[in-house]
Amino acid sequence: MTSSDSSVRRPGEPALTALGMDAPAADPADTSSYAFPDGGTWRTEIPSVEGPEALAVVLKESSRLDVPVHRISQGSGIWMLSDAEITEMVEGCAERDIELCLFTGPRGSWDTGASTRTDSGGAGLRARGHDALSGCVEDALRASELGVKCLLVADEGVLWTLHRLRVRGVLPADTTLKVSALIGPANPASYAVHEQLGADSINIPSDLTLAHLTEIRRVSGAPMDLYIEAPDDLGGYVRMYEAAELIRRGAPIYLKFGLSRAPGIYPYGAQLRDAALNTARERVRRGRLALDLLARHGAGGNMSPLGSRLPGALRRFAG
Repeated sequence: MTSSDSSVRRPGEPALTALGMDAPAADPADTSSYAFPDGGTWRTEIPSVEGPEALAVVLKESSRLDVPVHRISQGSGIWMLSDAEITEMVEGCAERDIELCLFTGPRGSWDTGASTRTDSGGAGLRARGHDALSGCVEDALRASELGVKCLLVADEGVLWTLHRLRVRGVLPADTTLKVSALIGPANPASYAVHEQLGADSINIPSDLTLAHLTEIRRVSGAPMDLYIEAPDDLGGYVRMYEAAELIRRGAPIYLKFGLSRAPGIYPYGAQLRDAALNTARERVRRGRLALDLLARHGAGGNMSPLGSRLPGALRRFAG
């Protein structure tokens, strides 16, 4: 799919063209030359699914609203789930051939350091010290043993460490490593570094422009993750009308259906149950709205087949 295809139109295009206000033609040089190994240019992700109960809501709603889901991710961390809860989530996703991605922890924003609460934000979610790194590795090994094949990381050192463990066979070779939006690279050089460190998909900041996506694609073909609607702590941006252009320029890309104007639920517990279930349900609905919009503009084709999860060949540092 490209925006220059005759079947694809921009929002409001016929009406504006009739008034002499048609948009400039898309530059073919801006179209990404990359795709997933299955040939698709985009996949879908439902984030912030914090446990088996929220997962059941997402699976039910995605069936009811016919929302295809390639990946479901969690944000509170592996250490916030029991073995039984992780196993239930693994089995629930496997029944629908959906990739389950769980977050490694601990992280700086929950640590004893105070710098994350200053105006500068300190080191953010990155793992502080050897103990935090060890906790992330312990989380990764435990989740992997329970059948989790995708691990979410918010620290470059954790990413490199887990990649090296994957290369050595300590983690299964088909484990995928996803970089969190909370440390997402904002320029082509940093994006390429994350790919080399072992990232299989990289969540870029939600406020990057379309031109920024094109700049990144000139140096890296690693799959990109982007919130079509971002949580408030990531800006609260709603970019549904840009979805077709985001795919054209950013492919291969995961469209993440987040939710703005919603309470934070990390780290999740029973005290946040109602908010977690209600927001999980609404994230699926937001996904339906975005998919309807793509279809309305003739841009809903070339989605990866359901069940696809691997990123294809990527470049890595020797290590």
